Amino acid sequence: MPKLLVLGDDLTGSNATGALYARFGLRAVSVNAPLEPDAPCFRAESGIDALVVNLGTRHTSPQHAVQAVRTAIELAGPVELTVKRVDTTLRGNVGAETEAVLASAPGARALVVPAFPDAGRVTLGGLHLVDGVPLAESPAARDPLAPVRSSRVRTLLRPTRREVAELPLDVVEEGVDAVVAALRGPAGIVVCDATTNRHLTTVARAAARLAAEGTRWISVDSGPFGVRLAAALGLAPGHGTVPPVLAVVGSITGQTHDQLLETELVLDARYVDVDPERPDPPSIAAAAGELLDAGHRVVGIRTRAPAPGTPVDPEVAAKIPPALGEAARLVLGTRRIGGLYATGGDIAVEVTKALGAEGFEIDTEVLPLAVAGRLSGGPHTGLPFATKGGLIGGRDAAVACLEHLNHVLATGRKNP
Repeated sequence: MPKLLVLGDDLTGSNATGALYARFGLRAVSVNAPLEPDAPCFRAESGIDALVVNLGTRHTSPQHAVQAVRTAIELAGPVELTVKRVDTTLRGNVGAETEAVLASAPGARALVVPAFPDAGRVTLGGLHLVDGVPLAESPAARDPLAPVRSSRVRTLLRPTRREVAELPLDVVEEGVDAVVAALRGPAGIVVCDATTNRHLTTVARAAARLAAEGTRWISVDSGPFGVRLAAALGLAPGHGTVPPVLAVVGSITGQTHDQLLETELVLDARYVDVDPERPDPPSIAAAAGELLDAGHRVVGIRTRAPAPGTPVDPEVAAKIPPALGEAARLVLGTRRIGGLYATGGDIAVEVTKALGAEGFEIDTEVLPLAVAGRLSGGPHTGLPFATKGGLIGGRDAAVACLEHLNHVLATGRKNP
């Protein structure tokens, strides 16, 4: 049976959300309501991880929406996580449908996280913004069928009578511990600020920690938070069996530093810092192996950045790529690695050479000047591989490459 039930209110949003879950490695299937009790998606042999049901309720009456939610939940049966997918501009029966989901799960609490940062939708101070414009001043306010009259999320949750709390952005930015403390309050519904994917991940990790203590959560979100909550709860298919990814990073520019920090915050990546004066491949590989043995899904090797103003010795710099390539070879010789990520052309060349590969079979371009494919030739032929220039992409560029590799490993598909 499905591990997750995602309830959408229109076809486009439901399918887009299903694609997010698929990208995170879940086998997601989108179906339209009404459903029959013997529908194929409810059979154990279906192998579905995330069942996304389009209720088609965005423009219906609240009463009809409530009944559609109840019916879908009853037919799906017990699941580990229920997600109420809402429109990115909060149109439709948001409050009525949220209340219906909570009513079906006595004792559960709702995390309302409508932010979709990649689409320009963020929540700040309890207000939802579209491309920086308050929701009630955006085109959503002029929707002829479902106009949105308020920018404050808690107002749009009416007619609920439950206590609604707001989790402000400054608390989210303090980190997981601060969010855990804030979420221990009694409110049955918590509206969470978020302006970046990092914020979504922080809230998800905090919620997962409380779930381990017995709190049952319902996610009310526009797509990206629910999938991060599912990942934090360990509901991804093959969790603990999909092999980890090894990242190999050469010189640390300011841009690369920010990109790696984002991988730590979003993907919980862990890195071995290499002294550029004394790069010792066996020691580097041993340290990386310890991180892999600890269960980290993304482990990297990176050169320690020099002190500000310190000139780079060309002879020292020339030793780094082959040393990191040899360290990568040693790691792959002793640990099961599912994919490789390399930043910098010289690093990619040395890693490929050290692994005895003849070349690189390109599958796709993850983003401009960042490509993914597989090693060709040698003992590691077919190993998924992504590479990017050191000065290429924004803050989330490395995350995009690593998420691509994780998707390939979880689904076996070359292109998300």
